[in-house]
Amino acid sequence: MRLAFGDLILDLGTRQLLRGDEELRLSPKAFELLRLLIENRPRAMSKDELIERLWPDTYVAEANLPSLIAEIREVTGDDADEPRFIRTIRRFGYAFCATVTDDERLAGATPLGSWVMCEGRQIHLTEGENIIGREPEAAVWLDFFTVSRRHARIVIAGGRATLEDLGSKNGTQVRGQRINGAVELTDGDEIRIGSVVLSFRMPARPGSTVSLV
Repeated sequence: MRLAFGDLILDLGTRQLLRGDEELRLSPKAFELLRLLIENRPRAMSKDELIERLWPDTYVAEANLPSLIAEIREVTGDDADEPRFIRTIRRFGYAFCATVTDDERLAGATPLGSWVMCEGRQIHLTEGENIIGREPEAAVWLDFFTVSRRHARIVIAGGRATLEDLGSKNGTQVRGQRINGAVELTDGDEIRIGSVVLSFRMPARPGSTVSLV
């Protein structure tokens, strides 16, 4: 099973954490901790429960758990103060707070996939709604002050993609033009979210007919 969150995929079969084609290295215990938190989302798991699940029948110091959380945050780019993925519950434990897409929904993605590029990051999009903004649950999370919490959305459906502004303060542009309603995206389009520039990619399927205007 492959579990997607943000721009990451946790592959339980191959035991890999992926960002696009890049594997992000996690220690075995950190991988298990991330898996436990995702599979039990959005329930908060106590430190005692996590320690029992990770080190059954073995005494370990409680300090080992925060060390694993810190490892996950460093690898994924998460922030303890403004968490995208793991929320700390003081004096209790941790909870996974991002939206997760499983195999069933990933199977509905376009055959060659669709994604946006931002400052060298490749952020994959899934079939259906993909929110762009500063909220931790956003599919395309942009931590910039010119970006609204729910700034815009890209909808992937039937091999097509549309972009719509969600009433953002600083606006959304496609191909240099500010948009008001939903507009269709094509491979290579430049999208400006506030001051942030994204490049949209949805390569044509082999054998598909492309109309040149």
